[in-house]
Amino acid sequence: MHVTFCVGFDLDMTLVDSRPGIAEVMTRLAAESGADIDIDAVVSRLGPPLEQELAHWFPADRIPAMATRYRELYADYGVPGAAPMPGAVAALDAIRAARGRAVVVTAKSEPHGRAIVERLGFPVDAVAGSRFGTKKGAALLEYQAGTYVGDHLADIDAARAGNAVAVSVATGMYDVTALRTAGADAVLGDLTEFPAWLAENRRDVA
Repeated sequence: MHVTFCVGFDLDMTLVDSRPGIAEVMTRLAAESGADIDIDAVVSRLGPPLEQELAHWFPADRIPAMATRYRELYADYGVPGAAPMPGAVAALDAIRAARGRAVVVTAKSEPHGRAIVERLGFPVDAVAGSRFGTKKGAALLEYQAGTYVGDHLADIDAARAGNAVAVSVATGMYDVTALRTAGADAVLGDLTEFPAWLAENRRDVA
């Protein structure tokens, strides 16, 4: 198949609802560590790197150890707890049907990102992990992704850094108004709207 374009996707709250798995991992981490972690607060602001979230609950000298333990627990509880967001599979299938490639660029650790993609059977061509905000730009340039789809304001920054069209979905912590105000090129309610957007904008995403 001759590939004519590439679309990058964020993972958490864009392609997958990772809240149940993350809640389970954080609950176990709290029980083990004795920390008073507000699980609802954690899952309400997914997107930034793990260490940034842990800084709300642990002193700086404990964060490296807690991050290591979190990732150990995530393999057993977080990965199985992730589920496709509405329209995720159809969005990826639309790209494939249009002779395109899809890549995942995420702040999540690369092994966990790959494990989720493989478990859910997502038809993606590559996974780049441990990147947030503008640091995602290098991966988008490497894969020649002309579009980046994400739910976070930092994903708009990522698209700009990668010279990509910024498509936002209002399925995370930011609503349509906030995403538009931040400068997204297109804002969708969720990924169920992506195939139609792709069909209308195909010439602009390369």
